[in-house]
Amino acid sequence: MADRALTGILLAGGASTRFGSPKSLARFGDETLGERAWRLLGEVCEERFVVGGDGLADPGTGPVAAIAAGLRAATNEVAIAIPVDMPLLTAGALRSLADACREAAVAQAGPLPCAVARGALPAFETGERALRTVLARLDTARIELDEKLLANVNTPADLDTLAS
Repeated sequence: MADRALTGILLAGGASTRFGSPKSLARFGDETLGERAWRLLGEVCEERFVVGGDGLADPGTGPVAAIAAGLRAATNEVAIAIPVDMPLLTAGALRSLADACREAAVAQAGPLPCAVARGALPAFETGERALRTVLARLDTARIELDEKLLANVNTPADLDTLAS
């Protein structure tokens, strides 16, 4: 059950070209990556949206447009955006991002996962496609998270490595 007045934005619209099939359906332990990310957001956020696939935005529009779609739908002041392909993220890491958010907050490796204030929506609606560029224009806090938590899955071999 969610413990914060946060909005969760699950980014699940990538093409998965290197992975070879939709990442959200790949299994990691007893869950798919999509189920795992959705559950994680549910632990922290009282409201959640999937962006991409059958969610709020068309697949392939990129993370800037996806986060903009999530911020438009959000009813909370802060949203946490996570990609579907970071299975080692924790609720504690997401809470740390939310706590650090002024206009935005990212982990040291950035740009994802991130926390974004709903008031920063105009920065995501400029037509800029690079998330790093958008975040650089905002008052973005950088927080240190355990590097292991930020591992992302680009290939089936990456997933196998994380699972072992």
